[in-house]
Amino acid sequence: MKKITIVLLLLLAPLGFISCEDQDDTAVPISDFIWKGLNLYYLWQADVPNLADDRFANQEQLNNFLQPYTDRTELFESLLYQRGVIDRWSVIFSDYTVLENALQGVSKSTGAEFGLVYADASQTTVFGYVRYILPGSDASTKNIQRGDIFYAVNGTVLTASNYQALLGADSYTLNLAEFVGTTLTPNGEEVSLTKTQFAEDPVYINTTITESGHNIGYLMYNGFYSTYNTQLNAAFAQLGSAGVTDLVLDLRYNGGGSVQTATYLASMITGQFNGQLFARQQWNERLQAHLEDENPGALRNLFTDNMGGQAINSLNLNRVYILTTQSTASASELVINCLKPYIDVVVIGDTTTGKNVGSITLYDSKDFSRDNLKDGHRYAMQPIVLRTVNADDFGDYSAGIVPDFQLDEDYANMGQLGSPDEPLFALAIAKITGNGRHGNFNSPGATFQMFKGSKEMRRFGTEMFVDGLPEGSLNLIKELQ
Repeated sequence: MKKITIVLLLLLAPLGFISCEDQDDTAVPISDFIWKGLNLYYLWQADVPNLADDRFANQEQLNNFLQPYTDRTELFESLLYQRGVIDRWSVIFSDYTVLENALQGVSKSTGAEFGLVYADASQTTVFGYVRYILPGSDASTKNIQRGDIFYAVNGTVLTASNYQALLGADSYTLNLAEFVGTTLTPNGEEVSLTKTQFAEDPVYINTTITESGHNIGYLMYNGFYSTYNTQLNAAFAQLGSAGVTDLVLDLRYNGGGSVQTATYLASMITGQFNGQLFARQQWNERLQAHLEDENPGALRNLFTDNMGGQAINSLNLNRVYILTTQSTASASELVINCLKPYIDVVVIGDTTTGKNVGSITLYDSKDFSRDNLKDGHRYAMQPIVLRTVNADDFGDYSAGIVPDFQLDEDYANMGQLGSPDEPLFALAIAKITGNGRHGNFNSPGATFQMFKGSKEMRRFGTEMFVDGLPEGSLNLIKELQ
């Protein structure tokens, strides 16, 4: 992962009193990096009065503001814009290694990825359903599989208020249930699971089927983790060798990740748009003006035929079918939105999360880089710093991307992922071939409202991020020194 190597940038211009020497002063609170990092990079910096450039006349006034905050998380939260309404995603970690791992799909997990659904109209109780099982995980050795339903943990019925405590434990026992008609009924079965540190390979299923003269590729991709870019490229090599004529890209459980990896994926799907604009980044007004002046090209993510020296395997398709749910977020939505100006994107499933903003990692060091961390400085924050728009300058999908063909998952009939009879995949096949031979495309017999998925329960489960600041940023600090 490319690390941030710039020093304070524009912050030194409006706040000349905050010099590199000031930051080394022992009188400067350890939480100093939070205010300065957010003042410089935060997307909504202009909307937070306490982050205003003229909020403090000197370092001493800033120190006096910071001193009462003994809890750095409390300070961070207090400086966010309409927390939980506008900014639902910025996070801070007391240990930067946990954040770094999360960015690459490494976390403590039982290996049973699940969704949680409200079980009653009052939205008090919830039940869970297993989405998929990670190979090599604890769950992969237990009697649990996709479609299994649980209503309680350790004998305690799940609710909207206790699910985090129950499912956040390192080990627990799931109490299972099943549908009898449209009624959820306990069946007396249970499964005990234990979390371990686990790295998820996001390329979950890659297969090809032939139907009505169409060679249809199916790729289930569950996270834009840059450490697995080579595996993603290899998957497209296999699809290309199989001669696929159509592609179904399953992003229904993909909460996002790297913007660069999203650009690579879009380039693998297409290939005929090399060098053209995929996505444009929009930072806060002050930083945007500087970047546009210094290096406007650095604000653009372009379709490419190369990935770190490795040739990209492209399918040169003019149409792609993408499967979605309410858990489809950030970089997944970026792919959908930014492919639309170029090819026909057919979305099947449910309305997506609606996350059109991205973040960056800022470490607790004087230049926000990992390289200059002092002993004991373990904090790192991941604030929202940019929006993205496509080649048509559209990026307003905060309410989610509405599917072309609505089909909710049926919790009583989940189907086998990758099977032509799995409901969402079957509908995609029907649209590709022009016939409805596969599957039952009716909505579930009983309607339930989605609560959240297991990845969304994690503090960094639905993120879109850039791997480093655009080139050209270093020039400003040189001018100011």
